[in-house]
Formats: sequence, C-alpha cells, structure tokens
Amino acid sequence: MNTTQLIEILKANDLLRIIDEPLDINLEIPHIAYIEVKKPDSRALLFTHPIDKKNNKKFDMPVLMNIFGSHKAVRLLIGDIDKISQEISGLLKLKPPAGFMDKLKFGKKLFDLKYLTPKRLKTKGKCQEIVKLKDDINLGDIPVLTTWEQDGGPFITTGQVYTTSLDGTMSNVGLYRLQIHDDKTVGLHWQIHKDANHFFHEYKKAKKSMPVSIAIGGDPLYVWCAQAPLPIGIFELLLYGFIKKQNAKLVKSITNDIYVPHDVDVVIEGFVDTSKMKTEGPFGDHTGYYTLQESYPVLDVTAITYQNSPIFTATVVGKPPLEDKYMGYATSKIFLPLLQTTAPDMIDYFMPENGVFHNLILVKLDPKYPNHSQQMMHAFWGVGQMSFVKHAVFVDSFAPSLEDGEAITRWILDRFNPKNMLITSGVLDALDHSSEQFATGGKLGVDATCDKITDDFKPQDDDILYEKLKVKNKQIVACRQFAKETSNPITVLKIDKILTAKDIIDDIKQMNDCFKIVVLIDDKRNNLDYPYMLVWRVVNNIDAQRDIYMIDGVVYIDATNKTNIDGFSRRWPHDVECSKEVLDNLRQRGIVDIEDDFVEEFAL
Repeated sequence: MNTTQLIEILKANDLLRIIDEPLDINLEIPHIAYIEVKKPDSRALLFTHPIDKKNNKKFDMPVLMNIFGSHKAVRLLIGDIDKISQEISGLLKLKPPAGFMDKLKFGKKLFDLKYLTPKRLKTKGKCQEIVKLKDDINLGDIPVLTTWEQDGGPFITTGQVYTTSLDGTMSNVGLYRLQIHDDKTVGLHWQIHKDANHFFHEYKKAKKSMPVSIAIGGDPLYVWCAQAPLPIGIFELLLYGFIKKQNAKLVKSITNDIYVPHDVDVVIEGFVDTSKMKTEGPFGDHTGYYTLQESYPVLDVTAITYQNSPIFTATVVGKPPLEDKYMGYATSKIFLPLLQTTAPDMIDYFMPENGVFHNLILVKLDPKYPNHSQQMMHAFWGVGQMSFVKHAVFVDSFAPSLEDGEAITRWILDRFNPKNMLITSGVLDALDHSSEQFATGGKLGVDATCDKITDDFKPQDDDILYEKLKVKNKQIVACRQFAKETSNPITVLKIDKILTAKDIIDDIKQMNDCFKIVVLIDDKRNNLDYPYMLVWRVVNNIDAQRDIYMIDGVVYIDATNKTNIDGFSRRWPHDVECSKEVLDNLRQRGIVDIEDDFVEEFAL
C-alpha cells in the first residue's frame, strides 16, 4: 500500500476529510489535526494546499495527517489485531509436530515465515524517481510542520529512521522526532535507551561517520512497525512481513548503504559526524509538556529523493487523546503474548492514553501466592520498554474490563490499601520531567488483587468539606471528591501554591478522618469538571518517592508543578497549548468547529 492507495482506502471508508483551503504549516495545520483527533468521529486530514506564510511560500506537496486516527482506521491499516496477537502466541508456543496433521499445520506456519525477511531489490525504487544532490538539496521544499509556539523549529514527526550497526549485522527502523536545523541538516532525537543511539556509539567509538536514511510516507504499517517494542537486534520490518504475509521490498539509498522501503514518498539520506552534537528542541511532546533543549546528533544531508507526486505524512503530539491512542492500543494487544513470556500469569494489560502510556499501566493477573503482584511489578520494571512504566496497578482475573474506566476505577478503589503499595525507583523515559534526576526516579506499584474492603467511611458534602479546609489553609481554592461511593474516595484539592504542598498537608492532616486519598493540584490549568485530564496531570507530575505521603492511613499525593521552593533544581517545562490567536482565527473562518466546552475539556 502506497500513500495514494492509502488515501483511496480512507476515502472509501469515510475516514478522510479533504481541506482545499490554503493553510499554514506553522501552527494552523497542526492545530486543526490536534483538534480533529480528539473528536469521537475523528478522520484523517488531507491538506491539499499547504503554505508557509512567514516565507511567502506555496508547496506542491499535500500534507496527510491523523492516518491512525480511529480504531476503524487501525483495523483497516494494520489488520485483525486479535488474529495477529494469536499468531504471535502460536509461534512462541511452537512445538515439533507429533502426527501428520500437526506436520501440515507446522509446515504452513513455516511457509508463512518466508515473508519475514525484507527483500532487497536491485533496481531503483518509486521513492527515487526524483533525486536531489549537492546544491539542489533543500529541506525547505518539504512542508515540515511547526506544531507549537515554543517549538525550536519545524519537526518531522513520522520519519522512519533507518540505521545499521557498525558491522552491518543488525538493521533498525525507529520513530524519532527530527528537527530541521537548516536546508541541509536534521537533528536526530534518538534517546539514550533507543537502538539507533546504541549504533551511534559504536560508530563514535570507531571514529566513523554513521549512515542514516529517513523515509516519509508509504505503507502506514512502516510507521507502526517503527514504534513497535521489539527486542534489540530484531529488525522491525520483519514484523511488517509477518503481518502482511509479503516481504517488505527495500532499495539501497543513493548516497549511503542504508536500505529503505521502495514505495515511500520521500527519503532524506546522509551521514552523522559522530564527533558533533547540536542543541535540539524545545518540542511539545506526547507527554503534553515541552521537552527541554538538549544536545543530539545531526544528519548532514547528502541526498533527498522523491516520488513524482509525493505526499508528506505527519502526526501531532501533545495532550491526549491523540493518534498514539489508537496506535498504542494495537501495540499493546499485539505484543501481549511476548510480554507473557516474562510474566506468564498476566492475563491482560491496558495503558490508558491519558496516562501517557508509560506513566500508567493496569494489569489483570491470576495471583497464585502472597505478594505475587509485587513479584510482577519487579518483572515489569525489568523488561524492555516496560521498565519505563512509572505507575502500575494490578487486579485479579474477575475484575471488570481494564478499558472500562469507571468500572475498573471503582473496583480498584474498593480494594485499595496503603499497605499494599510498593514505592521504589528505577529507570524512566527520557522525556519524564517530574523526577529530580534525568531518566531515573520513583515508581509506584499497587496491589488491588485483595478482597473488597468493607468500610463505613462517609464522605462529607464538597461544600462543607471545602469550608473546613480553607480555614486550615487559605492556599486551598477548590475541593472536589470523586468516587464517593467507593471505600476510598479521592479528594482533589486545587491550591494557589505559595509554600510547598507538604506545608498544606501538615495543616490539614488534623482532618484525616475526612479523607482516604488526597491529591493536590495547581489552581491554574486544571479543571475539576474533567477527571480525564486530571489523571493526565497527576501521573505526569509525580515522583512516587518524593510526592506520596502516608499519614495515619491517609494517602496524600502532591501533583503540583515543582519549583525551587520544593527544592526542585531541574527546569519544569510548560504545558503544550494551542495558540489562542491561531485557534480563534480558525474558528472564525469555520475551519475548526468546536465549542468553548471542548477547549476546556481537553485543556487546549
């Protein structure tokens, strides 16, 4: 499937909105996509006339966004998620055949595996119909988007980054953000835990330049495979062959030895001087916060190749829900059997998108002995990308569906006991901003596999409770209790923070008989009417070792932004927010049709 065929499939399934009005690659196009994917009937967007107002430039290359913007789109573009998961499970459990019928089934499975290995073509690819070299190289000819006002520049967001190990025995494709520094250089944001970064250090140690090729467009499955959590050393395009039942077809880049899919729309080729780094960012990332400026490698571009009529594909990242909601759902389901090889008693797991995936995981298991959940916590925190998970909650097999947010929340709160919390530390995603140290910090595990708690605790009316609280501390400006019918209601306090949250906790702990769980959040940019975004805020903002207090059976959680008054030495990043001027203009022009409540609900 190439991009042109993709557009026809989306059209045929009423999953595409075509926008012919000229729109700016700076903020306008990304803001429209950011809003669209939050709608319940989200569709992909094709912008046929992208422009750059600042540089008075028009592009012939359309921009396609939100390709994976719904569960329906994911099923169309990836396939039957459950079937793929079952096939992986079957492979992992493969045994030598016992009888004739077993041999036939075994032979079929082996036959299907012939599609795994990508096929290297000797001819040029469709992606190389137009070749730009030397003085003809100009990254400014590509409509790369600037998504957020504080972004360090335009970023490629769905670039498939192809690399190989120094000895050529391992290939990798990853999905990393890519900043356009100028017409001929690209910043490569591969984080410390990523395969491409491991390869980079091999080349650096050998004092050699590293070849890199970036592919844009083509079959959307290339992009999904690029973000798949496969073990190091396994080329992600093997997964493409496994799912498609056809080999990925690759062609050699024009100016380096990296192979890329033959049918992508654009390829940016070059070499990395491993002795040089350049400041990259800031960038409004999928956490919903800006990630700060840091030094990363730079690709010196030696060629750009195109199809005759290329289409630029992109995504937008920021506060949930976004396209990664649907991509992440497919990833979690497909890779469940692989995770079960390490955690065999795990029945299911779910990573809510408002938990930013690595910040919150819900796990259903079949506990067989005391502290089985804690054993699983340690197993999770020691396995691949699961090691980045900050908060893990475990329930038993007869709990409600993990995807039923209200039901599973009630179930957990009816069984929550502070004594069943495990607080520890470990590695964190490099994008995490809440901990004192880069890429390491506190983790929380909650065992909710116990029996339902019978408790005669009766929460007070919110207004009455607030009147009592504000007498204790005037920094408390609002109060709301959630899940009041459960054994452990959650009391959320909005505070106009002047002193530390711990000072406020010390003032109100005399009222412990009024609480079970208390969460403190900042007054600004938080709305108590929308718990979906409150969850997003809390799991982003806390380090379990620093921000969770247990006082006489009550759990207090400090989910406020941290500053120097908290002894926090790192810079706390800003929220990702739409430009009010751009958003108002798009609404006035009728390009974006949303109510003010929508803006509030998703903290736009």
